[in-house]
Amino acid sequence: MMHAIRTSAARRPVSAARRPAGWRGGVFYWPLALPFLLGAALLAIAVSVLLLAGVLSYAFARLGIGPSAAAAVLLGSLLGSSVNIPVGRLRSTVMTVEPYVSAFGIRYFVPVLRSRATIIAVNVGGALVPVGLSAYLIAHDRLGWWALAAVAIVAVAVHAVARPVRGLGIAVPALLPGLFAVLTAVVLHPAALAGLAYVGGTLGTLVGADLANLGKVRRLGAPVASIGGAGTFDGVFLAGIVALLFASLL
Repeated sequence: MMHAIRTSAARRPVSAARRPAGWRGGVFYWPLALPFLLGAALLAIAVSVLLLAGVLSYAFARLGIGPSAAAAVLLGSLLGSSVNIPVGRLRSTVMTVEPYVSAFGIRYFVPVLRSRATIIAVNVGGALVPVGLSAYLIAHDRLGWWALAAVAIVAVAVHAVARPVRGLGIAVPALLPGLFAVLTAVVLHPAALAGLAYVGGTLGTLVGADLANLGKVRRLGAPVASIGGAGTFDGVFLAGIVALLFASLL
């Protein structure tokens, strides 16, 4: 969720000698270290190929969207993960961190800058894309109160396993949100398993990990808190894929 960024008081750019691989400047940077980013890209491509080949067409028929649109959502989530849109600022402490921070076995990229304030941002791939698709699914499948219940249950479960990581922010185990979402959907409304699992998994992760922990931003020393960014992006991204795969099997 939160990326520690160091920038000078005069906001000078980081010199090329100190600029880690993956840095793009401003609010553009990949949330994961290269090996994990490549793994996510290969997973998205593999699922997209299966979608276009019709292997997972049943699951997406239950979601109410076509294979091409589904593939576009997956790839859009991955590409959009590098874009963080600033929406606010909080006074915070200064903290120096390494370019990469590990949590739950995954390495996250942390842009190296200096700052005396925490910038609140929204990640495009990890927040805006899944929120948009979730809104469509809630309306299309008429999930209503089922969606609200699923999001609340998954948010509580994710909040229980999320933990603060200094310099990174809030991190969650990558696979758990998707599993929580599928189990919740099976219990609440199995007839709408695919849509409910996606909505519960993505929105529940954003609420339980990011929004519920915004008050901890200052204490974690992370100058940029990106909702749906590193720390929770992998959980949100995989929640959608896990929901899709389980929906195709159950």
